[in-house]
Amino acid sequence: MADVILIKGRDKRIKSRHPWVYRSEIQAVDGDFAPGDIVDIKDCCGKFLGRGYINPESEITVRVLTYEKEEIDHFFFRNRIAKAKSYREWQMPGEHSYRAVFSEGDLLPGLIVDKYGDYLVVQFLALGMDVRRNMLLDILEEVYQPAGIYERSDVGTRRLEGLPEQKGLLRGQVPSVIRAQENGLKFIVDVQGGQKTGFFLDQKENRRLLQPISRGARVLDAFCHSGTFALTAAASGAKDVIGLDISADALGLAGENAELNGLDDVCRFITVNAFDYLRQAEQDKEHYDVIILDPPAFTKTRGAVGGAIRGYKEINLRAFKLLRPGGFLLTCSCSHHVSAEMFRNTVENAGADAKRVIRMITRGTQAKDHPILGNVPETEYLKALLYQAL
Repeated sequence: MADVILIKGRDKRIKSRHPWVYRSEIQAVDGDFAPGDIVDIKDCCGKFLGRGYINPESEITVRVLTYEKEEIDHFFFRNRIAKAKSYREWQMPGEHSYRAVFSEGDLLPGLIVDKYGDYLVVQFLALGMDVRRNMLLDILEEVYQPAGIYERSDVGTRRLEGLPEQKGLLRGQVPSVIRAQENGLKFIVDVQGGQKTGFFLDQKENRRLLQPISRGARVLDAFCHSGTFALTAAASGAKDVIGLDISADALGLAGENAELNGLDDVCRFITVNAFDYLRQAEQDKEHYDVIILDPPAFTKTRGAVGGAIRGYKEINLRAFKLLRPGGFLLTCSCSHHVSAEMFRNTVENAGADAKRVIRMITRGTQAKDHPILGNVPETEYLKALLYQAL
């Protein structure tokens, strides 16, 4: 096993139990290895710090799996995956659909597994996991006994690892369209072509925030994708729900979901740029009781944060102007580089500029099946804020 020797003074991150070792922190690699192999990480004096897999093609050259001198084998990975399952059974008992493995959040960096009933959808996001895919698939079959496993590794992060994007059936049989169940509703999941692994599982708990505030309400769900927030509001007693998205394909799925749940008489879906719709709605003096803003990430890099803040400011400003007195705004950001404090300040500045007095009702984050590690800030990315305009 090769040893990765860190530069003097560049070992603070791993000593704080952060699982990434960057190329710029490495002084030398002592010994032979193949990309994806397990290596030991040591400080400049040769003291053992951790063990993980190496990929010299990646800026994150080593991803730490353990801080102990233990074997990284079938038993190791099975134990980690079984512990991840036990955590979900404890925190989310009886759930039909959930994220079964959340990469670093479950101490399995580079592996994502989503469970939709009898089916699993996987992403191998790092070389160290990709080269162990057959073993990992065997373990997933042992632990979950799924009817089928489908791969959705068609994401740009794989290119940073020197890996091609790919997707396809891996084990058993998986229909092109399957169903997720959440909060008493059924949703069609486009496993082969949908965003992420076909569904946004991370918003499960934030969607529940709509249940006590939607009865009799006129609701606007901007950036609604497949309609999960819109349908939650409709099922909670909203009298009129409008969903917006720029993707006609996503709204086709939203319409199917509305029919599947018998809510198509309450929900309308419009293919439009949400920014344009909000501007026009203000001109037309439209008003809503509940507005949901759940846009895609406005930035995926630290350098573009300024533009993201301007985007968040605009949509929240317009939303506050459209709320009736006593109305609610549920606003979200999935941009990791926009901190919770930054996002809250932006939203509250938007409220002030809209000349509204706003009351924070609650703050939310990603669902419990996306665990957040206190020493790995990258595991926390989703922010949700519920305000009432007085």
